[in-house]
Amino acid sequence: MLSPEDEAVVVAFRRHTLLSLDDCLYALQATIPHLTRSSLHRCLQRHGISRLPEVDGDKPKRSRFKAYPLGYFHIDLAEVHTAEDRLYLLVAIDRTTKFAFVKLHEKATRRLPTASHRGRALQGAHGAHFTTPGNVASAASIIREAIAAGETFRAHSFESACARNDIDHRLTKPRHPWTNGQVERMNRTIKDATVKRYHYDSHEKLRAHLGDFVSAYNFGRRLKTLRGLTPYEAICKAWSAEPGRFRSNPLHQMPGPNI
Repeated sequence: MLSPEDEAVVVAFRRHTLLSLDDCLYALQATIPHLTRSSLHRCLQRHGISRLPEVDGDKPKRSRFKAYPLGYFHIDLAEVHTAEDRLYLLVAIDRTTKFAFVKLHEKATRRLPTASHRGRALQGAHGAHFTTPGNVASAASIIREAIAAGETFRAHSFESACARNDIDHRLTKPRHPWTNGQVERMNRTIKDATVKRYHYDSHEKLRAHLGDFVSAYNFGRRLKTLRGLTPYEAICKAWSAEPGRFRSNPLHQMPGPNI
């Protein structure tokens, strides 16, 4: 049962944010712990705001992503700035669980990416940071063949890391950024929460804030696309269903006194 004060908070939040029912629920439950989906819906109905206003214009057709198992990462590189200088933001996000990995580098060279990004597949933006310039496809399979044959070769460090760790590396099409849309959206989310909102006197201050933000996202943010789970909870659910896909138990990786 919602009190008049609770309803006033719900109504004001809905009118101000225009978020969907589920997004309102996840955002408001921290403030109103006893709020349920049904009580929220009834409250919105009573105040005549259960339906969001229609937006003029044709709605774009939405196509569903092909279903992929855990471990398919979208990766990208973006620039951010502090008072000290420019930094390069390397972002990887799992296509299935939406778990994000973020790292800042002061230089972006072809030796920047390393084998620390492990997974079953990686989809990277088509650029010199993830493949040799001019390539239309990843050379990881050719590198694997050269390694198996014991041949000497020269290769891009990222593709070499993929080949040595048996990672399938795929490239987006040139001038088709929407094929890597998940990581593009994550880049925007990170920038909106950090460099576009705050001024940082040093790289270390940005690194500290970025680490806190990504941890809060991975372990605390409930996502509609995951049916209300956090990215970490989605990984734990995948562990329960398919433990054979994991090298270690993710239940032991949650933040807390054990880390």
